[in-house]
Amino acid sequence: MLSFDDYDRSDATALATLIRTGETTAQEVFDTARARIEAADPALNAFVHRHFDLAQAQIDAGLPEGPFTGVPFAIKNTGLDVAGMELSTGSALFRGCVSQADCTLVARYRRAGLVILGKTNTPEFALSFATEPAAFGPTHNPWKHGYSAGGSSGGSAAAVAGGLLPFANASDGAGSTRLPASHTNLFGFKPSRMRNPLGPVAVEAIAGMSTPHALTRTVRDSAALLDATAGPDQGDPYGQPPREGSFLAAAGRDPRPLRIGMTLASPLGTPVDPEIVARVQAAARLLESLGHHVEEVADAGYDGPALKTAWRVIPGTAVAAAVMARGAALGLKDPPAALEPVNAEWVREGLRLTAGDYLASVNQLHRTARDLGRFFARYDLLLSPVAAEPAPRHGEMASAGTTLDAFYDRFWAHSPFTCAFNAAGFPAMSVPFGLLASGLPVGVHFGAGFGQEEMLFSLAGQIERAAPWAHLRPGQMQEAAR
Repeated sequence: MLSFDDYDRSDATALATLIRTGETTAQEVFDTARARIEAADPALNAFVHRHFDLAQAQIDAGLPEGPFTGVPFAIKNTGLDVAGMELSTGSALFRGCVSQADCTLVARYRRAGLVILGKTNTPEFALSFATEPAAFGPTHNPWKHGYSAGGSSGGSAAAVAGGLLPFANASDGAGSTRLPASHTNLFGFKPSRMRNPLGPVAVEAIAGMSTPHALTRTVRDSAALLDATAGPDQGDPYGQPPREGSFLAAAGRDPRPLRIGMTLASPLGTPVDPEIVARVQAAARLLESLGHHVEEVADAGYDGPALKTAWRVIPGTAVAAAVMARGAALGLKDPPAALEPVNAEWVREGLRLTAGDYLASVNQLHRTARDLGRFFARYDLLLSPVAAEPAPRHGEMASAGTTLDAFYDRFWAHSPFTCAFNAAGFPAMSVPFGLLASGLPVGVHFGAGFGQEEMLFSLAGQIERAAPWAHLRPGQMQEAAR
């Protein structure tokens, strides 16, 4: 069996190479991954639905030749259907929901050769930046037990940062890939809207704000995976501009000198941790040393409070529709009563909203896109913090024992910088940038204009070469895995 040490030091690209050259096999890698999960996950709670039987069947049936043939992978427990796997979306109400077929993106994962081991933890309906659903319990940050790995892709982040997997699926509707990346020393990339498909049934999620991709240890894994999955689905009403080259090639070359606007102040006027501000300023100095021009700006030109108001309407409406449909299928008289308290209040609010409320909120998303578009007419990139705070302790962002108003204010105060790129549909990324005095990781945030993934990957690769982060690994969970 492949040793834990060899498995632990290899990113997905390296594992695929070991399999391709015959130094190990897909079966050996799967056996090692399974043993790792069984030993270490009880301390992390990264997985909520293990499907090792389906993964073994996938290997037994023969894997296609692809860039990641035989590499283990997991899917976030919301949004994506995997044939035969439970999709409970972090909620007791949806326990027992088993997908009958693969969605388009999962089919592309399989075509790339990935072996899918199960589903990772997420807050109920992915509506929090802390992964601690009542139905499945909290996911621990591998860097410090009792702290959050972030959300809503917290289970995937913990699985990768804790050495269970080389990379994992994530999705991002307000920062849900980038926040966990920042809190766990991972690279978190949110592609442009519709760069990855959500078909064959859905076209958009939460008015186009939710974008699936992955959490990775290295830039090259993220770029190569997006090369394998990007592109429109049959019948998609719109898509991204065609690419001139590969994202992986872009990650391997330095970008031209870039003009970068840097904002350090929250667009909501809420506090930003001084140590996080200092890390962003350190990143700016590194960028200047690499030949880029960084200029501090007061803001990116969009209305943060208006966006905060609009965002609340759209997930509330979408989740309310799903909850009521599920409740009707189960014959429940009051489906929201089965939810966590804050989400029950959010769904009841969503049921009271009108079509006019929804349309006004969507129009605010479009205004945000126009405002950011004007910013990117002057700058190539926007640099900012990812989160305004370090990873929180469990319970600090809980959806119980509080009101929806208080929870929502806390949610936005934690990460006021990321959601504008979901509203606009523009690409953005969290790049690891060292550790805070507490020992918790921190990332810095970069966003670009519509369709500018190659520019972001080029810069990320340049930063990774100049200020590597892969050698920084959490120690607390490692002994449990050996």
